[in-house]
Amino acid sequence: MNEHASGELAGKAAIVTGGANGIGRAAVELFVAEGANVVIADLDEDSGRELVSLLGGAASFCRTDVGNRASIDALIDHAVARFGAVDVMYNNAGVSGVPRRFLKDTLADFEQVVSVSLLGAMLGSQAAARQMVAQGTGGAIVNTASLAGITPGAGVMSYRVAKAGVVHFTRCLALELAEHRIRVNAVAPANIATAINAQFDMTRTIEMTQPLPTAGTPADAAQAALFLASDRAAQVTGLVLPVDGGTSVGIPVARMAEIMTVRNAGATTP
Repeated sequence: MNEHASGELAGKAAIVTGGANGIGRAAVELFVAEGANVVIADLDEDSGRELVSLLGGAASFCRTDVGNRASIDALIDHAVARFGAVDVMYNNAGVSGVPRRFLKDTLADFEQVVSVSLLGAMLGSQAAARQMVAQGTGGAIVNTASLAGITPGAGVMSYRVAKAGVVHFTRCLALELAEHRIRVNAVAPANIATAINAQFDMTRTIEMTQPLPTAGTPADAAQAALFLASDRAAQVTGLVLPVDGGTSVGIPVARMAEIMTVRNAGATTP
C-alpha cells in the first residue's frame, strides 16, 4: 500500500481492465490505496484472484474479454452488484502484436490487437458511460494509449494503428460525454517495464531516445491515471498525457550533439 495515500478516490467504485498485471496491476493497487473499491477485469484469472487475496474486500475479480460486448456488460453488472456503482473506468487492457516491419508483416494479429486495444476501450467506455449516466453523478473514463499512437514509427503496425485509434477516440468521446459530466482522458506510456516491452532491451532505447535517463515503471503510468481519474482533474477532459520521460518532446541533447555536423571551426555543438 502507498504510505503517502491521501484518499483521492475515497468512496468511488472503479474498474481496471487488464488489471492483473503490469500497469493495470499498479493502478489497481494505487486506486485501492487511495480509497477506491476496484474490480479487476482480466483474462488472467490466477493473477487476478491472487491480487484480490492481497488487497482484501476493496477488490474483486471478474474474468473479462474486453473485446466481447456480453463480457463487458457482465463486467459492469458485476461492479454494480459488488460495489454499487461505476465511478471510474480505466480501459487499460492491450496487446502488442508481433514486432515485424510492415513489408514482412502478415497482419494476422490485426483483429486481435484492434479487438483488445481499441474495440475494448470503446466497448468498456460505452458500457461504463451508460451506467454513469444512469447514476446521474458523472464519472471519469481513462484509456491507456501509447506513445506509438502519437508519434509515427516503424514496425508493429497493428499496435500503432490501434493506439492511434485510442488517442482519437479519447478526444472524440470527451466531447460526446461532457454534457453528462463524464470526463474522458488517456495516458500514453512509453519505455515502461511491462510484459509488452519485455521482448525488448529498453536500456539502449532510453539512452538514445528518452531525455530523462531513468526507465519508467508501471507505477509511473498508474500515478498519471490516478490524477486523471481523481477530482484533481475536474476540469481536465480530452487530454492524452504522455508518460514517456520526454521522448515525445525530442531526442536527448547528448544524442543531438553526436549527430549534428560542425560546419566550421568556430561553431559549437549544443
